[in-house]
Amino acid sequence: MMEIEAKVQVPDLAPFHNRLTVLGATFVSRGLQRDVYFNASDRDFALTDEALRVRHEGSRALLTYKGPKEAGSGYKARKEVNVQVDLGSACEELLTAVGFSPSAEVRKLREEYRFRGVSVALDAVDGLGSFVEIEVCTDGPMESAMNLISHVQKEIGLAGPHIRESYLELLEATRSGDRS
Repeated sequence: MMEIEAKVQVPDLAPFHNRLTVLGATFVSRGLQRDVYFNASDRDFALTDEALRVRHEGSRALLTYKGPKEAGSGYKARKEVNVQVDLGSACEELLTAVGFSPSAEVRKLREEYRFRGVSVALDAVDGLGSFVEIEVCTDGPMESAMNLISHVQKEIGLAGPHIRESYLELLEATRSGDRS
């Protein structure tokens, strides 16, 4: 499955919440997410552009692997594999036991909607600010997904450059002083 997304930093999430409500988007959830990232002992995921994380959200947990980003589009597109797990803490313990090590954590408040067949997330990320993500997960043609994302982006009034970096990459750049 490929994840294709457009992510844009915004000064305020309220206009997008209001616009999605007016357009009749389906509210999915609102909650705190804590993403614990792991690194492999045989390679540095920061260098290979991969990610392995356990996402904690309430009593739910999701183990996710993300492959390297595809080059050439204005969107972030990469392979994504998700596995629902019963206990995030047990999943973290298992990963550590087989040689992975926790490397970073990202915390955010996410409000998620479904609209026109895409996921729209309004994110307030600790240490970074506010972002809107429009995402499609598909096994179909990437171009169709990108066109759908572009249409939804226009419809909700989301303008600005797409950010291809993950929240983890943005936080790491902020910590090292690389982000202005």
